[in-house]
Amino acid sequence: MPSSAAAPQQSVTVIGLGPMGQAMAAAYLDRGYDVTLWNRTPSRADALVQRGAILAESVEHALLANELVVLSLTDFDAMYAILGSTKSAKSAIAGRTLVNLSSDTPEKARAGARWVTDLGGTHLTGGVLCPPPLIGTPDTSTFYSGPREAYDTHRAALEVITGKSDYRGEDQGLAALMYQLNMAVFWPAMIAFWQTAAIAGAHGLTAQEIAPYVTENFAGMGHFVDFYASRIDAGNHAGDVDRTAMGLASMEHVVHTASDAGVDTAFPEAVHDIFRRVVDAGHGADSFSRAVELMSRPAA
Repeated sequence: MPSSAAAPQQSVTVIGLGPMGQAMAAAYLDRGYDVTLWNRTPSRADALVQRGAILAESVEHALLANELVVLSLTDFDAMYAILGSTKSAKSAIAGRTLVNLSSDTPEKARAGARWVTDLGGTHLTGGVLCPPPLIGTPDTSTFYSGPREAYDTHRAALEVITGKSDYRGEDQGLAALMYQLNMAVFWPAMIAFWQTAAIAGAHGLTAQEIAPYVTENFAGMGHFVDFYASRIDAGNHAGDVDRTAMGLASMEHVVHTASDAGVDTAFPEAVHDIFRRVVDAGHGADSFSRAVELMSRPAA
């Protein structure tokens, strides 16, 4: 005979209620979880409390409320400052699984995981690949690394945050690494759009007017990434398709176009400098992918 007992209520604690933390807590509420919250500024929890979340009176109570604790903080220093603020808070980490979705370096993630483990807790590093408005949607993804057993145990709860999860292995730093690699692409790409909007604006064009062309440009970047990836791995920087000298000349034109428009040239000048250094190293006839070798060591 099937049991008539109700399934146990799913529950989670969310610590940190910036835009991302608020979106995560809301996603858990949408899925019927019991949600406990803590934030340095308690008023940020008001809307979530009205929906049924519980605001803990202290970090210690927030940790003790649930076995699964999601951290949405600026960095690992914030984790130490909050969870290590009192002896009782530190002791409450024991027996908890902390899913740390804070942004930081791979080495900081490894050190933070050791700190949690030494206090008797379990740590999973995560890197979320979507903005707050897309939290809780199916086609989003998060990198995770840390103990496989903890990931498997909580995978369903993790995939409330983003519909997909990408487990990268036991090394706590790998999720942080994968996240930072994505940021190394995202932020410069968006700055390139801001630069484009500034130049266009100086010529009387709106950002909305140029947006379709920028979007088309970004969409086409996948072809170039796929084409060059295998060549980079093979150490093939032959100038059979492009030449660094061509890229240098092109970036000179971009710098001059920006300068003539009276807008800031710092960003295109930085790109121009990379091309110039490759050419100065004697690789002007090689593919501009040769820059990977130059960028694989500290600048002189």
